[in-house]
Order: sequence, then C-alpha cells, then structure tokens
Amino acid sequence: MSELKVLVTDLFFDLDHTLWDFETNSYLTFKKVFLEREVAVDLDQFVMHYKPINHAYWKLYRENKISKERLRYQRLAETFQKLNFSIGESQINEIAVAYIDHLSSFTHLFEGALEVLNKLSPHYKLHVITNGFEKVQHYKIKNSGLAPFFDFIFTAEGVGVKKPHPQIFKTALEQTKTNPEKALMIGDSLEADILGALNQGMHAIHFNSHDEALHTHCPIINSLEELTKLL
Repeated sequence: MSELKVLVTDLFFDLDHTLWDFETNSYLTFKKVFLEREVAVDLDQFVMHYKPINHAYWKLYRENKISKERLRYQRLAETFQKLNFSIGESQINEIAVAYIDHLSSFTHLFEGALEVLNKLSPHYKLHVITNGFEKVQHYKIKNSGLAPFFDFIFTAEGVGVKKPHPQIFKTALEQTKTNPEKALMIGDSLEADILGALNQGMHAIHFNSHDEALHTHCPIINSLEELTKLL
C-alpha cells in the first residue's frame, strides 16, 4: 500500500455503509414513520428481520432482477410477514414512500468520517460512487455535511447502471479525468465496490462494515481511521 502514496490521486467512496451510517439512520427513520402512522410493531424485531431481507433485495436490484418499486415494497412486505403482522398493501406503500422521504433527514455518519475526509482532502480529489437512488443520495450527502468534500457524485440512477457494472466505474474515471492506476475505491461491498473497481484496474480498500469473509483481493479495514495510516 505504500505505493499508493505516490500513485493515487483520486479517492472514490461508496456512501451507504461506508461513510453514511445506513443501519442507524434506517432504524431512526422506521421509528419516526411507525410512530406517525401508529404501526404497533416491535421496532427491534422488525429491524432484525429487515436487515437481511433488505440486503437480499438490494442484491436482486443490483443485478437488475427487480425494479426500484418492487424493492421498496417487497422488502417491507416480507418483513411484516416474518413478524406475522397484519397490514394492508396500501399501508405498506405509504410506509415505503414515507421511509424514503424521511431517510435522508437523519445524518449519522460512521465514527471518524468527517475527520478522515478532512485529513485526506488536501492530498487527494474525493468523489462518490453509489448504487443508491439519485435524489436520496444527494440529500444524504448534503444534510450530513459531506457535500463540501466531494468533487463528483456518481449514482447508479444517474449513470444508468449499478456497481459492479464496468460502465459506472468507467464513467467516473472519464468524467474525473483519472487513470485507473491513480484511482482508489473505498467501499463496504466486496462484490459491488471492491471487485467492481479492481476489474477496471483501480486500487481498492475494503471497509468491512458487514463482517464479510476475509480475502486477499485488497487491504481490509474495520474503521475509517485506518485509512489515514494506509494513505
């Protein structure tokens, strides 16, 4: 990794589960939405079931096997089914819309995110590549104080393909005028972020926030602060 101090000029960050603390913000969003709509479900039990279901449906969405609308509805419907909680289709749709509307209003970041970006920004150009939805991701970045750090923000909706599709990385490299050997991707998903970037000749660092299996594809970190020791 010591070579990266010389070679790398541009850092590309994933957003959710890498900088923006999705699990904490999602929990608080459901708490708000359920309270407003008087949905008497055990929140902790709901979230416990929702996490793996949401992860599975995002994988299907990333692979273009389901639509955005199907993702938003089905992940909720299946979670309520797991809890044997009776709820109508129209109410699930209302919750799905409210969840997206409120999600970006919560601004919890992973520990050290702003401090690390402050240390890195004088030395590198910083960008975002995210599979999240266009409007929601821009709101998240703005509301959480991340916007001033980034020159370019690439979303799957904006580019038209999702990580790990080669085109989203190629578009990012082209628009930032960065050579792959001078680019480094930092993300939480081995499949979408790490292998997607490595396959395009970029460097990568895996922020293992999901406790994924260890591997030798690239350096693995367990906290954002470790970035400042590697870069």
